[in-house]
Amino acid sequence: MGRTANIFARVEPEVKEQAEEVLNRLGIPMSNAVGMFLRQVALQRGIPFEMKLPQELPLAYGALTKEQFDLEMKKGMEDIREGRVYSADAIENEMKKEFDI
Repeated sequence: MGRTANIFARVEPEVKEQAEEVLNRLGIPMSNAVGMFLRQVALQRGIPFEMKLPQELPLAYGALTKEQFDLEMKKGMEDIREGRVYSADAIENEMKKEFDI
């Protein structure tokens, strides 16, 4: 390997830890993984994986009109009346299963 250059990046600690865990299991140092990513960016002349917005974006209170907010509240109240509710524990357990946390 020839000369190298330093890159400094800020990432969320949890993301870094999760990535390190995977890379350690693969036997790939973080710096090598970053280098592999950058080589692919250069070779493909773009991000080396598909990037799309989710099909349905989560609602953000600040982005809603009063009418949209009222409609969402009405839907929520109807869900409660119909028993379509989940406990916080159930949601947390489902997230842990889905994301292997």
